[in-house]
Amino acid sequence: MTKRTQILLRPSALRARRIALLGTVAAASLLLAADKPAADPHREHARLAQTSPAKLVQVVRDSTRQFTDVNVATSMNYKPLFGCVSGPDHGAMGVHYINLPYVGDGKIDATKPEALIYERWEGEMLLVGVEFIVDAATWMKDHDAPPSLEGQAFQMVGSPNRYGLPAFFELHVWAWRDNPDGAFVDWNRQVTCEGH
Repeated sequence: MTKRTQILLRPSALRARRIALLGTVAAASLLLAADKPAADPHREHARLAQTSPAKLVQVVRDSTRQFTDVNVATSMNYKPLFGCVSGPDHGAMGVHYINLPYVGDGKIDATKPEALIYERWEGEMLLVGVEFIVDAATWMKDHDAPPSLEGQAFQMVGSPNRYGLPAFFELHVWAWRDNPDGAFVDWNRQVTCEGH
């Protein structure tokens, strides 16, 4: 009976060791997880926003993909104006390549931005975003409210302004460069006029 008891005890002793080992591994995993900082919900939200951009951001990406080559932009009547525009406190907009006939037509079309925005980086011009622009007086002749695209309201830039232009409505869309402050904010801390 001693042999039989030993045979019966061996599987249960082996099982007990496995359970003890699994318990040790589980406890160690919990201790290691406790040492990691909690996930930042803002970063997770930002990551999700990048993988699932706002509809207007996606429309802009789709319609401006060809302009990642600045030569294509210049061949389609976009010309650099105003140099590299930097922010008053932080960030920049970059170099605006503007299609003046689009600016003067008094229309807003999500697939035809009035300005393409580039950043000079290591001798290349990188497309970072766009700006929709319409003369305020021209727009208000035919409309009762400022323009908007896909639910994004334009901002009014009064006159006089740093560009020497009459009052206009504008909306930035950072479709090609992440902006930690939002895809539709004027200034982008991820853009520089340093011209590396």
